[in-house]
Amino acid sequence: FGYGKVEKGPHYNSDPTGRRTGNRCDPKAGETLLKTLADAEAAISKHQVAKKVYLTQKMLDEKIDEIRGAVMMCYPMGLPEWDNVRLALEDDEELSGTQWANEHLDPEAAQLWWAGKQMLPGKKLADHIGKNEKTKIVGKLQKKGAGAPQRESAIDAETQKAMLSYYHKKQEEQKQLADNDEDDYTNSAWANPKALKGHFSGVGNIRFR
Repeated sequence: FGYGKVEKGPHYNSDPTGRRTGNRCDPKAGETLLKTLADAEAAISKHQVAKKVYLTQKMLDEKIDEIRGAVMMCYPMGLPEWDNVRLALEDDEELSGTQWANEHLDPEAAQLWWAGKQMLPGKKLADHIGKNEKTKIVGKLQKKGAGAPQRESAIDAETQKAMLSYYHKKQEEQKQLADNDEDDYTNSAWANPKALKGHFSGVGNIRFR
């Protein structure tokens, strides 16, 4: 990117992508940035629903401002105009051709779906789900014209994995029991050809170890 000769700072670490000079920020400032990012991620987590904490535009703007401030602490000289972090904070990031392109939705064209039905703008939530205030729903945003989103599984991936593992273990146990049952009769007293002779001789219950 035309850096020329780079003067290595005290925290230099070569960038394999070549997008940055490799001069990292002060480790303490880096820790502050990581903590700020973790706080922002927690604020938008789906687990906030269980805590009955809803997300607002004001909260989002505050978290972005906090991240912007933490980045400025790390790089007071500013980031180059092509840096992805700077572009993201300035809302000027080009997402086409990336894995996030499909996740970016235009607020003016996005559609909200629930239970296979589109929730039309202008209508109240009660018009779609009724007036029970304790009802919990999970809606999904889709691009306009994309149709209804795919239904989610009744159980999450981790639970499904644990269930499959449990059933496989049970099948193996049942198979082992079935195999053992085929030969277990040979250890029974009635299958011993010398059982009758041993009974009359008084040695039927003697076992050798």
